[in-house]
Amino acid sequence: MAEGEGKCKYYAESYREKFMSVFPELVKQLTDEGLQNNEIRDGIKHLKQVLEYNVPKGKCNRGLMVIGSLCHLVTQDRITPDMEKKSLILGWCVEWLQGFFLVADDVMDQSKTRRGQPCWYTKEKIGLMAINDSFLIEGTIYCLLRKYFRSEPYYISIMELFHEITYQTEVGQSLDMLTSPSEGVDVSTFTIDRYKAIVKYKTAFYSFYLPVALAMYMVGISDEVSHKAAKSILLQMGEYFQIQDDYIDCYGDPSVTGKIGTDIEECKCGWLVVQALDRVTPQQREMLKLNYGKNDPECVKKVKQLYNELQLQQVYIDYEEQSYQDLMITIDKELQQTNLPKQLFVEFADRIYKRKK
Repeated sequence: MAEGEGKCKYYAESYREKFMSVFPELVKQLTDEGLQNNEIRDGIKHLKQVLEYNVPKGKCNRGLMVIGSLCHLVTQDRITPDMEKKSLILGWCVEWLQGFFLVADDVMDQSKTRRGQPCWYTKEKIGLMAINDSFLIEGTIYCLLRKYFRSEPYYISIMELFHEITYQTEVGQSLDMLTSPSEGVDVSTFTIDRYKAIVKYKTAFYSFYLPVALAMYMVGISDEVSHKAAKSILLQMGEYFQIQDDYIDCYGDPSVTGKIGTDIEECKCGWLVVQALDRVTPQQREMLKLNYGKNDPECVKKVKQLYNELQLQQVYIDYEEQSYQDLMITIDKELQQTNLPKQLFVEFADRIYKRKK
């Protein structure tokens, strides 16, 4: 298997324009027939609105990881136009899955903004219909897979992968909500082990392993050793990514991130509060218990003041540097028994290192 290293630092980004151009085609494929059917026309018109509002408005880095991975796994001359197009479609299936999760997650968390616009459920006449809309987004993933991939030898593998990753993410969401219930939460139960389990299942599997695994299946890499190695690296990368997200939720600029951080108000078992609990005095712990998870600006202010007293921004800066070095060590170790290209994983690590949104 050729590595394809050294030709372009960020393969994924070079495909962004092509990637974005595929989205309208996929929406058309999903809705054209239904729009001609009098019985379901209104529902399909609504589906089109759901997809256009919720799927393409993010950074699309997860979707671009599929074609980015493919470019590292095979030489450029082996990527046929059909293979390129199918990798872009699979990338959009990842973005579809992300849209499904986010629409539902925003309802559960009662979030206000997402990707620089009001959350879908807050729109006029939407409300709890957003729950069914999230199901529509998920359902259309399998319409796309059947349409474009059922004749491919890897069809069953990618179908099973999407089902498996969806289930794992839903388990992660359950852990998150059980750890941070709307009433009666005890922040002293927020441990680093529980935090890591939430991150692994809720974020890392679908955000990092899924796109790379799809590309691997496309080129015929289906052996357990290669997938185990890739998964080990990518789950570690996903943890690093989520810790960044938790930091950005508190300290990021909403005009840059596109969303207003609410982890403190929502009593999330986040990295910052876990770090705080490891460092507080008994008096500070009581103050944290009284103020964390309250939808009150004064309470949020007190929590952030405590974070500043504990110098958690510096703790994060130190963590970010060390975690990147640890990730490079993991990449070297895990790839020893495989033919997977190191640069594939280094590219994705470099793309998220010290990110601001």
